[in-house]
Amino acid sequence: MADGPPETAGRGHLIISALGITQILAWGSSFYLPAVLAKPIAEATGWPFALVIGGLSVGLLTAGLVSIRVGYLIDRYGGRPVLAASSILLALGLVGLATAQSIAFYVAAWLVMGVGMGAGLYDAAFSTLGRLYGQRARGAITTLTLWGGFASTVCWPLSAYLVEAVGWRDTCLIYAALHMTVTLPLHLFVLPREETLGGKLPPAEAASPAVEDQTVAVPHRTFIFALLALILTTAGIIATIWSVHLITILQAGGIGLAAAVGLGALIGPSQVGARVVEMMAGNRHHPIWTMTAAVLLVAVGMALLWQGFPIPAVALISYGAGNGIFSIAKGTLPLALFGGKGYAILMGRLAMPSLIAQSAAPSLGAFIIGTMGSPAALAFLALLGLFNVAAVGLLWHISRQARAVVAV
Repeated sequence: MADGPPETAGRGHLIISALGITQILAWGSSFYLPAVLAKPIAEATGWPFALVIGGLSVGLLTAGLVSIRVGYLIDRYGGRPVLAASSILLALGLVGLATAQSIAFYVAAWLVMGVGMGAGLYDAAFSTLGRLYGQRARGAITTLTLWGGFASTVCWPLSAYLVEAVGWRDTCLIYAALHMTVTLPLHLFVLPREETLGGKLPPAEAASPAVEDQTVAVPHRTFIFALLALILTTAGIIATIWSVHLITILQAGGIGLAAAVGLGALIGPSQVGARVVEMMAGNRHHPIWTMTAAVLLVAVGMALLWQGFPIPAVALISYGAGNGIFSIAKGTLPLALFGGKGYAILMGRLAMPSLIAQSAAPSLGAFIIGTMGSPAALAFLALLGLFNVAAVGLLWHISRQARAVVAV
């Protein structure tokens, strides 16, 4: 990884490893939590399953609403205090879930969780790395997504084991304890202190003329920002609908439950494998190539499933690989197009529409499946994927006009 500012140059691997561990626990105890706990919660409490799942939608909506403010805070104070606050908020939210005796209290706990998600998941972590390393953050962001790819691999089995061993309420309390004893200390004692950054952009942001030439010319910034936000939002809808309804859609296509679970398990390794390839070769090309490959792979995967390709594993591997490197492009392409100045604020603005759309995506997917069937849901996802391919093509064209991509 390229050197960062003097305060972080010798600690790069330690910083990224610490953030990697905290990202695994943050994702596993929030976004991925209902996949394992929703059914036990509904069975134990008698609350409607749809409302239990809806807690995640409330959390994502809240995360979207606070994302811009989170970006401003990271831009002003650095990532350390914001990420530390996310650990505390996620812990409080998990304690709220564990002690909830009514659905109203349960939903209120997800509101707290949502603020913690907005302040502690990828967008905040990417913003932190962008602030620390400026234009040199690409390698750090790529490596961090490699860590994050193991969140479901680690936390789904852990959650399942804990639910069987101690029940869903104590599972939430154990995750809360992990945030207070693992993620909070890592954020506080490994990330640089805010006074190190002095409320200003770090030294790494002193861009050379070559770097400045790669950023978007002022007249094109608004249009490219809007187009990029649309691409991120569409991709977020696809990923959320697919992650929530994958098993249902595969079973509706005649695949048994065990086989559907096995096929779904291919996505995680595909994401990680694609990220490894990107990590090995990513610095040799502009991030718009990564974005292009990501949307193409996702679109191909969805289109193959829609058309009933006889080997669904190929389609799921294609989707998983695309979704895996999309996470990298999501953090690195805005940095390349707009530069490091105000990167945290930019990431907050880009995250807001995507997270709000993701909060509605599970219900949208359920509506399509319930009214028109799983084939219609696959058609919808495939069309969204093809739309993103066209949108990235337009981004190529506009970026070239704006001289945002040099020697691609």
